[in-house]
Amino acid sequence: MTATDLPVERPVETPPARRFRLSAPMLLLGLAGLVVLLSVARLVTGANDITSAGTVSAALGLAVPIGLAGLGGLWSERAGVVNIGLEGMMVLGTWFGAWGALQFHSPWAGVLAGAIGGALGAAIHAVATVTFGVDHIISGVAINIVGVGFTQYLSQLVFNGMPGGGTKNSPPLPKLGTVSLGFLDDPLRTVEATHWFVLSDFAGLLRGITQGVSWFTILAILLVPLSFYVLWRTPFGLRLRACGERPVAAESLGVNVYLYKWAAVLVSGLLAGLGGAFLSLVAAGIYRDGQTGGRGYIGLAAMIFGNWRPGGLAGGAALFGYTDALQLRQGGISVHALLLVVALLLAAVAVYQLVRQRRGVAALVTGIVAIAVFAVFALTDTVPEQFTSFTPHLTTLLVLSLASQRLRMPAADGVPYRRGQAK
Repeated sequence: MTATDLPVERPVETPPARRFRLSAPMLLLGLAGLVVLLSVARLVTGANDITSAGTVSAALGLAVPIGLAGLGGLWSERAGVVNIGLEGMMVLGTWFGAWGALQFHSPWAGVLAGAIGGALGAAIHAVATVTFGVDHIISGVAINIVGVGFTQYLSQLVFNGMPGGGTKNSPPLPKLGTVSLGFLDDPLRTVEATHWFVLSDFAGLLRGITQGVSWFTILAILLVPLSFYVLWRTPFGLRLRACGERPVAAESLGVNVYLYKWAAVLVSGLLAGLGGAFLSLVAAGIYRDGQTGGRGYIGLAAMIFGNWRPGGLAGGAALFGYTDALQLRQGGISVHALLLVVALLLAAVAVYQLVRQRRGVAALVTGIVAIAVFAVFALTDTVPEQFTSFTPHLTTLLVLSLASQRLRMPAADGVPYRRGQAK
């Protein structure tokens, strides 16, 4: 027997690791688990407002403009254009939304005008970044600065002199209609008032999302699955995302990269303008100078938290909206109860990192932070009001720091593109 007659030992191929995908049942299970944690915190601390219908309703209203801004950033960055100018486009949306509602005596005209106002800011961003190749960050910051100054000038020109108007605010605006499932109100209110474990919390959640919901809110919620369908289930969306991943390869296949980037940036501004119009038409019923309050930047954080996906973005917007709502509902007591929830969640993350991911150092650090948060909760009875107003921004920083290791942005996001380039 020669060496050539011996059987050849082939290397064993290791199957590729399965990528984690969040399914609808897992999402519902996670939501149910979160409600259970909140219910535990409510029973331990007596902070009944953390799951009340009022808090849920306020959180929904506060999440909408953040979600619309984040959705706008998603469209733009999936095509490879970083849109830091979302804040300025939202500012334009607040003013144009108020102007359109007053000019045409219709809140829905204001919604359309707000979207157009945001799209005008996006057109400037597209001219600068897509057509002329200006740095995306510089262009976005410029739009944020110009948007504030331009709307202040327009307010002095249009609103000043109107009954109830001024240089920094508009007259009261016509209201958008709301929808309620009236047959659920009484039974859910009764169950919520009992303060039973879990049941009352689910009742508060359902009552908050089924009573007095603005039609604008429903429109904003529907835009999330619509964006997912267009971007991930249509040829148009495939080409648009290709422009954000490999624009040269897309160009070689006959895709007009400039056209798709322009379309994505315009849709981005339109959605940010809708977020601004929501603030003036629904949230406040009046336009005020500085009304956005940095929500465009928080929308960007929600988009990054969601890993440039519509579903994750919606979850991030809901999280930021909820933490913002807590300061409106017994702020110090509610945020103090939230510390217990955060400590329990961090402890669960530490166990997961140790058992499933075999990351001992990361699990140790997370566990230490969980103990520190629990110690703050145990040694205090409430949270100072100065801290409660900072809660949404602190949540933004914590979420981004914890989620940073699993993020994957589009490969060509923010990379300058010129037609015919070899790379």
